[in-house]
Amino acid sequence: MLLCDKVGLITGAGSGIGRATALTFARDGAKVVVVDYHLEWAEETAGLIRQAGGESLVIRANVASETDVQDMMSRAVAHFGRVDCVSNNAAFGGGFAPLPDVEEKNWQRCLDVTLKGIWLCMKYQIPQMLKQGGGSIVNIASLSGVRGEANQAPYSAAKGGVIALTRTAAAENAQRKIRVNAINPGGIRTPAILDYFARVPGAEERTAAVHAMRRLGEPEEVADAVAYLCSDRASFITGAVLDVDGGIMVNPHTL
Repeated sequence: MLLCDKVGLITGAGSGIGRATALTFARDGAKVVVVDYHLEWAEETAGLIRQAGGESLVIRANVASETDVQDMMSRAVAHFGRVDCVSNNAAFGGGFAPLPDVEEKNWQRCLDVTLKGIWLCMKYQIPQMLKQGGGSIVNIASLSGVRGEANQAPYSAAKGGVIALTRTAAAENAQRKIRVNAINPGGIRTPAILDYFARVPGAEERTAAVHAMRRLGEPEEVADAVAYLCSDRASFITGAVLDVDGGIMVNPHTL
């Protein structure tokens, strides 16, 4: 049990990778703070944790709101006494459009949730971890933040920022017993991507083909990597950006 007796906090825990991470944390022995903007989704995740015998706290929060993030951390610490490991997962995609056609409201919302939200979360997570003597943070970035993606300017820009923020936080806290890493998922079978596949004929096959493994990943495969990076077994890893991508970055047809 990688996270036995630890307290984990996951934003965006109501679905997809966030939900899988919350369930994995609980399976690996952690008490789990389940955070999502959609309260009903968070309650569903918490219910699954409780059904499996785990312990959880549900918090509704908009990570783009400093007040919400402060309240999130205060409530988590008041309930469990500490926060040992975090997966900052909440994001907003910003839609699909060529760069000149991106609407300012979509650009701003994507940057607010996906980038500013992770900055705000770490702004309040790191001081709490310093008080308690350490902790581990894993931010969910994206290959889009490394490669850039056509028709995804807001998302690519935001996720590139997440990678830079992760490395900055890791450098600042490397001697303070706080580790900060990021994960770049490939194509993962989440509700959002399945909805996209349902609307665009042939998209699933084309997406699978860019992976060297010729398949999509499952949310649990990303969650396992998050749990490892949060655990004491990854004690000498900080500032890393781990590709959990089924080989997209080594597939010669995608380079």
